[in-house]
Amino acid sequence: MNALLVYPAYPDTFWSFKSILSFVSKKAAFPPLGLLTVAAMLPVEWEKRLVDTNVAPLGNADLEWADVVLISAMMVQLPSARKIMKRAREAGKIVIAGGPAFRSHLEQFPDADHFIIGEAETVMPEFLHDFERGAAKKQYISSEHPDLDSTPLPAWSLLRMKDYISMSVQYSRGCPFDCEFCDIVAMNGRRPRVKNPDQMMREIQSLYDAGWRESVFIVDDNFIGNIARVKEFLPRLAEWQKLHHYPFKLMTEASVNLAQDNELMEMMSAANFHKVFIGIETPSTESLVECGKKQNVTTDFSSAIRDIHQHGMQVMGGFIVGFDNDTTSIFGQQFRFIQEIGVVTAMIGVLNAMPHTRLWNRLKSEGRLLGELSGENTDACVNFNPRMGCEALLDGYRKLVNELYSPREYYDRISTFLSSYAPTARGKMVRTDIQAFLKSMWAVGIASPARVLYWKLVLRTLLTKPKALSAVVELAIQGLHFTRVSRRIMGV
Repeated sequence: MNALLVYPAYPDTFWSFKSILSFVSKKAAFPPLGLLTVAAMLPVEWEKRLVDTNVAPLGNADLEWADVVLISAMMVQLPSARKIMKRAREAGKIVIAGGPAFRSHLEQFPDADHFIIGEAETVMPEFLHDFERGAAKKQYISSEHPDLDSTPLPAWSLLRMKDYISMSVQYSRGCPFDCEFCDIVAMNGRRPRVKNPDQMMREIQSLYDAGWRESVFIVDDNFIGNIARVKEFLPRLAEWQKLHHYPFKLMTEASVNLAQDNELMEMMSAANFHKVFIGIETPSTESLVECGKKQNVTTDFSSAIRDIHQHGMQVMGGFIVGFDNDTTSIFGQQFRFIQEIGVVTAMIGVLNAMPHTRLWNRLKSEGRLLGELSGENTDACVNFNPRMGCEALLDGYRKLVNELYSPREYYDRISTFLSSYAPTARGKMVRTDIQAFLKSMWAVGIASPARVLYWKLVLRTLLTKPKALSAVVELAIQGLHFTRVSRRIMGV
């Protein structure tokens, strides 16, 4: 049996970094970890091949080779996924679809023969048993949240690692918080489930053994969802990093209560974490209460972000406008707030109602839902009737994004970030670091409207905080991408 695993293409989004991949000679930001894990669950006697269409197109020869085609997709990938499924069906292949995009409205995907809905560890064994007997059902659905002890090592051998900026691994699933707009609890549960330290270290070692020596993204819903367990794991990770001369710079996602635990921040710093994404959402206390983001309500964000930066971790932030308590004053409040706390990479989106969330259910009961959503956080669309009105919300949002990513304001945030940032990440400089710096001197330092700001920042960093230079150059390059994203949102 020849199994072709196909990952659909992402559009040009906030996190795709498509416009700047050439700076580091890469083709995509992250690999399809879900498909690589599913590949490891398939029978050992099956032949397997991976095509990530973010890296290379799906060829006719790939389809001719395949007996079955497995597709995993997020909502934002659906346009690409539909085309792939149609091609596979026309080629006479068995199509198996899974992932968050296929959790509902399955009748909209007539080209799929089978749907895998739920966490693969619970669904795939039953499906494969039936499939090999020729008795597979149309749908396999499970709402169980299994322990992660049975999760296999990803099939790294299917991947051409050098095509990616970062590798991905997963330590836990689930989040103890239940924000109204978030679908994590609906998908992965409220009890964070973690891999045991031995299992996780085997996964880290497998990346090292495969030859990887660059960034690793721990793609958890909330890495610190179970603080007691993560504190058991981090010393093992730090010891391994030291023994292997810090081959991996790590990044992850976490809740803001990270800043309340000095020991935890020190442990993450010792393990070589250098970035963390935090859902900050809004400066409005009323809106935080509205959406149930209780962990943020009493947080002094200026102090919290500064503390995390001082432990060597750059904070990337998620922000939202369009809550019921928001008025048109929120756009100015958000701008001042983001500039003040110095979150350079600020992903700000319009509130949308994801299916299966508490927000979706509430808005449906209120008769306020408008239709489907794209799954793209920054597409300047809204799928419900907001209290301030759609026109006011989207107009204010576009102006806010344009202001946040204008060169002066962007570089001001970098300066604020640098004032509290104490770089601690260790490891050797790799070829792509040097390549990116040299290319940035032309693309940002000469050809960009931000060239004067760029050179002032680079020189000041060299003189006052040289260890932060790589972070500064990376942010300057990313600024080109964010400017492009903001222009797309503005419709320019």
